Amino acid sequence: MRNTFHLKTLAVAIATISVASLSNAAGLDRSGQDVTAFFQDGTYAEAVYTYIDADVSGYDSSNNNNSTNNYVRGDETGDIAESYDFFRYGVKTDINDTFSVGILYDEPFGAAAEYTQSNFVAGNDLAASAGALIADGVDPQTAGAIATAESTTAGENTNVEVRSQSLTGLLGMKFGANKEFQVYGGPVAQRIESEVKLRGLAYGLATGYTSNSNPDMDYGYIAGMSYSKPEIALKAALTYRSEIDHDMNIAETYPIAGILTQAGALQQGATPEQAAALGAAAANRSSKYEITTPKSVNFDFQTGINPTTLATAKVRWVPWSDFKITPPLYNDVSKASYGPDGLSLVEYDDDQWQVEVGVAKRLAPALAVSGTVGWDSGAGDPTTSLGPIEGYYSVGLGAKYNVTENWAVSAGGKYLWFGDAKGQLPTDKIVGDFQDNDGYILGVKLSYQDY
Repeated sequence: MRNTFHLKTLAVAIATISVASLSNAAGLDRSGQDVTAFFQDGTYAEAVYTYIDADVSGYDSSNNNNSTNNYVRGDETGDIAESYDFFRYGVKTDINDTFSVGILYDEPFGAAAEYTQSNFVAGNDLAASAGALIADGVDPQTAGAIATAESTTAGENTNVEVRSQSLTGLLGMKFGANKEFQVYGGPVAQRIESEVKLRGLAYGLATGYTSNSNPDMDYGYIAGMSYSKPEIALKAALTYRSEIDHDMNIAETYPIAGILTQAGALQQGATPEQAAALGAAAANRSSKYEITTPKSVNFDFQTGINPTTLATAKVRWVPWSDFKITPPLYNDVSKASYGPDGLSLVEYDDDQWQVEVGVAKRLAPALAVSGTVGWDSGAGDPTTSLGPIEGYYSVGLGAKYNVTENWAVSAGGKYLWFGDAKGQLPTDKIVGDFQDNDGYILGVKLSYQDY
């Protein structure tokens, strides 16, 4: 075990709290796309496990008329945020005093939410659903169509799940009189998949909509520049990640499209069999569409305050206002009511800004602790009903223990206060109000370093 904990090695203590990395941030941001493993000295490897549990609950709207946007507080939604976990891995080594190489794995984007009660669950009683809509001012014909569409998925919950994986290759080159500057970059391979189920009267004509986007792998790049001054443990890095375009296969089911098509065919004299076939064709589609995951900029900074204390800061920017999910069938059906461009299933109004500052302190030759405070701006309010929070404030604590000269174990946690937000449909109708929510993150990391 080490007899000293040099100021230079306090750089490793920053990773203490990064085990509890980003989650439930703006948009679909999940991991924060951390690259600090690449800036560690010598040969370095880490494996990180993160667990997230959030409580996001509120009230639906008792106004089920999609032609009016009056929010009327209704029933409790229950906790819609599903707990989830993910891994992060990283390894880097120095080829010589100029060149370094590394590989990083993380799960950058994701979502996991499910409504188990309120107007976001498909009802079992066709007559009751139609009656509720008529009572809210929906015309009987439209109310009947919506209730019939809801009945196709009776008892099912609104649910969304997005998963992604990313593998980043890095090559760095140091230069300057003392090799204090480094430029780095490399390719990024990213895989993404998603499943969405919209259920209940809250979604109006879209109730019963289901989409499954098959896993797709596409490629982008990363580039950045860093500066270091080891004698005071100073490191600063600015990292850019490119957009990545995914050309995805998607299967969609949209019951209302089939119901309206079938009804129209019958009115025009088609036989019931012909009308049913036309309705089935209109309600189901397999096609391709494009999702572009957003670019991002990360700034990482640290400096020694004294021989046992390190100050840290992180800033992240992601332009979520440029991001949209626009499934073809969903978009085509919406054009009849919302113009030639139709609607996107998910989009955001604002860009994300995130700031986190912290302090790491050596308490003993092999033990360091750290603490952080953070803020995430969110991506706008109102926001999608599939992720109704507006950023958060956070506090975190962590500890790192050097088990041997090369091996260390870190553990940490964060508590998050989520910003209040109203959940809205792509039509801009407010369908939920979510306040006073919170969550926590726990993480553990095993790391190896050979200077």
